[in-house]
Parts: sequence; structure tokens; C-alpha cells
Amino acid sequence: MTAPTLPVPRPHPTSWRASTRGLRPSSKVLPSQARAHNRAVVLGLLFHEGPVSRADLARATGLTRVTVSEIVGDLLTEGLVAELGLRPEGRVGKPAMMVGLRSTEHHIVAVDMQMLPVVRVAVLDLAGTPLSESTADFTGLRGEEALQALQALCADVLAGAPQRVVGVGIGTPGIVDATGGVVESSRLGWKDVPLAERLSAALGTAVHVANDADAAALAEFTYGEASSSGFLAVVAGQGLGAGLVLDGHLVRGHRLAAGEIGHLVVDPRGQQCECGRRGCLETIVAPPYLARALEGRTPARRRTALREAGRRLGAVLAPVVAALDLEEVVLVGPADLLDGPLLTAARDTVEATCMPASGGGVRLRMAALGPNGVLQGAAALVLSGEFGFS
Repeated sequence: MTAPTLPVPRPHPTSWRASTRGLRPSSKVLPSQARAHNRAVVLGLLFHEGPVSRADLARATGLTRVTVSEIVGDLLTEGLVAELGLRPEGRVGKPAMMVGLRSTEHHIVAVDMQMLPVVRVAVLDLAGTPLSESTADFTGLRGEEALQALQALCADVLAGAPQRVVGVGIGTPGIVDATGGVVESSRLGWKDVPLAERLSAALGTAVHVANDADAAALAEFTYGEASSSGFLAVVAGQGLGAGLVLDGHLVRGHRLAAGEIGHLVVDPRGQQCECGRRGCLETIVAPPYLARALEGRTPARRRTALREAGRRLGAVLAPVVAALDLEEVVLVGPADLLDGPLLTAARDTVEATCMPASGGGVRLRMAALGPNGVLQGAAALVLSGEFGFS
């Protein structure tokens, strides 16, 4: 999978300027890659800011009008864009022909595995709009059985998709490398599984895979307009993890484990964690543990328990916020547990712990995309891998 490279703001086309917001390429664009890069730039601007004219595209991208016309011509032939008629405005000269991405006519199959054993699968259009959704029960499935069940699930959805499917995106718990291989996933019993490669060969279509927290971060960046300078997406599903975007880069870390905050020990005398240790942050904040801790409590004691979980989370987040000078932290998960006392306590703890310059300005908020974050992140993986933008 290549790193997404494109802008997000949506100013009116007549006042366009080239945008600087976007996940940046991880390496220098070589001359031999220039055409593919330019195509991705054009597609990305059409995705985020179109429909527009060819002249607008040239002004916004800095490409020549000849280059833009050639790229648009190729995209028209491929059916990815369409001419939408003349711009209805009173300008001097010949009216401009508008072109736009055919977002609703191309679909993506997205899989969200963060809430195992429940697996969500949906068909989305290129704009990230879910068109249909179903769930599957993976209870007791591990190793090869889980892989075969995932393959069958994707195959069924692909067979029923009403429009052309450009690819399959999967957000899974575990450590995932840049090729879509699962280095390790304890919940699925996978180790060194070339998941994207195997599923792509079996399904006959492109497959892109990422850690579920990284997918959620990519979704907030692509569809939710999270900060590009620095933000952390904390994903609370069956476990707890985080995806990090820093200065336009999705950070994976040298062991591909950036954002694995769930198994930081915060209370050595706390609950037993599935990793074998006691008192991991996951046992305090992850929804299954949190729901059990709240069961049967009065409203007042429930608020107290949620505030304590928020303080524990904030104590872990504070040094990350301070060290990386993050602008935002977004929480992805069930709002009935995370929003309110827990979020407020986490925010207060970060602000009280950090120096004002690093902690006072950080925004802690619930994710804009709600429960569809990982699904939409899986769709964004496909946009990145197949079209070069996000």
C-alpha cells in the first residue's frame, strides 16, 4: 500500500488555491513516477473539491493545462470521471466544461474487525457513504479457519455488489505491515499471514489491509477532517489501540506497533488482561471491561467509575501529547461509554499534566464519524492503494 498524498479542504472552485493538507508520500517522487503522481493529484482534488473545470484543476495543481487535459481524458476513458455540463456562470469568454469524479458508480467493500467476534462488512461508494451492511459471527474462529471465513464473507459481498468494486479494504486488530501482511494478531491467531496477498489472489480483486486503529485514523483524516499537523485516534473496541498522524504521515513505528497503548500497565494490581499481565489500560477503558465494571452501579457511582477510567486514559495520553505536540486526540468507540464523564476527565487530566504550551491547546473530542470510522478507514485504504490519494 502506498502512502496517501492528497488535500482535503473544500473551498468554492472559483477561489481555489492549491491545498497543503494531505498525507505526505513516504519517499521522494521519482521522474518515472511523475505521471502516476500527477494523476493521483488530479483525482484527489476532484474527490475533495470537485466538480471543477480543467482550467481550475491546472490552477490548483500547478500542472500545465495540456497535462491536465491528458489526465482527464484518460480518466474519462476509464470511466472514473464524467463531464457534467457547462458551468452556469456569467463569465466573459467560453463557458467551462465541468468534470467530476463518478463516486457513486464505483464501490468499495470494507471490513471492520475491531469488535471481534462480530465482523462488520459494508459496501461503500467512493465518498465513503455506506450503501449496505451486514455482520458475521467469528466466534471460535482462529488461524486458517478465520481466514477462510473472511474470504468467504468478502466473496459473498463482492458477488452481490451492484456496481464495479475497485477493491476491498480491511481494518483488523493486530500488527500489520505496509504490504497488508498481518505480523501478529492474538485475537485471530494469525502470525506472519500475508493477508492482502492471499485474499487478493482468491477474490480476484485488490485487497488492502491495515490495523483497525490506523484505519480509523485514516478515516478521520480523509472523511472527518482531523488535524494534519498531529492527531491521535484512540480506538476502543474489543481492545484498545491508537492510530497516529504526525506532520502529514501515518506513523507505524520501526516495529510497526506505533499506537499500541492498550497494553501499557497502569495498575499492576488491576484486572487480568488477555496479554497475561495485570492492569493494562485496555482492562480499564476498552468497552467490554468498562461495561462489566459499570454493571449494576447507581448513576452516581457509574459517573465516578467513568471519571476514573478517563483519568487513567488521560495520564497515558498526556506524555504522548506533550512529546509529539499533538493538536487533537479523537476517541473512536461507543459514545454512551466514552462521551461525557470519561472524555471530560481525560481532557482535564491532559491539561493538568502537560505544560500549558503543549497540553492547553490540545482538543480531545469524540470522533466525527462515529461507529463507521473503521469501515470508512478501510475504504480510504482502497482509495490510497488504487488511486494514490486519500
